[in-house]
Amino acid sequence: MSLSINQNLFALNAANNLVSHYGKLGTSIQRLSTGLRINSAKDDAAGLAVREEMRADIGVLNQGIRNAEMAMNMLQTAESSLAIIDEKLTRMAQLAEQAATGTYTHRQRQIIHSEFAAMAAEIDRIATSSEFAGRKLLDGSLSTSSSNNFTVGQWLQTGPGTITSEMYDSDGEYGDNVGLKVHFGIHNRRAEDYYFVNIGDFTTNGLFRSIGDPTAAAASKISVSTQHLAQLALDYIDSAIYVKEQGRAYLGSMMERLENTIKHLTAQSEHLQAAESNISDVDIAHEMTEFVKNQVLTQAATAMLAQANSLPQMALRLLG
Repeated sequence: MSLSINQNLFALNAANNLVSHYGKLGTSIQRLSTGLRINSAKDDAAGLAVREEMRADIGVLNQGIRNAEMAMNMLQTAESSLAIIDEKLTRMAQLAEQAATGTYTHRQRQIIHSEFAAMAAEIDRIATSSEFAGRKLLDGSLSTSSSNNFTVGQWLQTGPGTITSEMYDSDGEYGDNVGLKVHFGIHNRRAEDYYFVNIGDFTTNGLFRSIGDPTAAAASKISVSTQHLAQLALDYIDSAIYVKEQGRAYLGSMMERLENTIKHLTAQSEHLQAAESNISDVDIAHEMTEFVKNQVLTQAATAMLAQANSLPQMALRLLG
């Protein structure tokens, strides 16, 4: 190669190498400082697309876990209220048994009935006041409509395929007598991503619905003021306790189902995060090796550029 002063090809080559090594050094610094192998689309376009999809799914799954946990808290609230109603029904059964025997006078039964009626009124108060995040729990507003002619078991099997547009209210929410939809999956598939929780009517009207005229208030139809009515009340209360126990058993089964759902969603989220980490996270040991290598090459290129810049001085010596 000829000796010239207009073009210093050695210096240009050293400068290009310096820029290349310096760029790689900057990439290593970025990866080590962020902990990510992919910081922009240019690092790995396909990997970035897969990572972002996974991150979206992870975010949705984590929210689904929170949704299921909220539903669990709601059911626990409902079950706690039913436990109190259980105590009131047990006391009503005791009072009916007491009034059913012939050793009490009419006036004494009236006294017994006053406490009996107070227990019934307390059941109504608990059932109508029990709520979670603004949703009434035990007044029947979360139960499947009887007009659908569905039992709880049938509803769980067929699910939201039975929901029609007429069942939505003006705000686009599910209306009364449809149940509460617990959504936890990343899609909107009936068999995979949500199910309905249906909590019955546990007011006295709901518990004593088999008594006489269904249009009349249940509290006014059940009494222990006479021996005959007290004997009838025992049967009615026994039926009400069965209805209540069915409700508690259903809540228990749904809580167990939600627990399993939360475990499954948590496992899904963990495995997706592991996969996302494999795609996106930097291998610190490998990247640190690259960093040291590029650091040495950058220092060497800088030194060689300085040497290359001094080569034209040789031509000047020939001039004189």
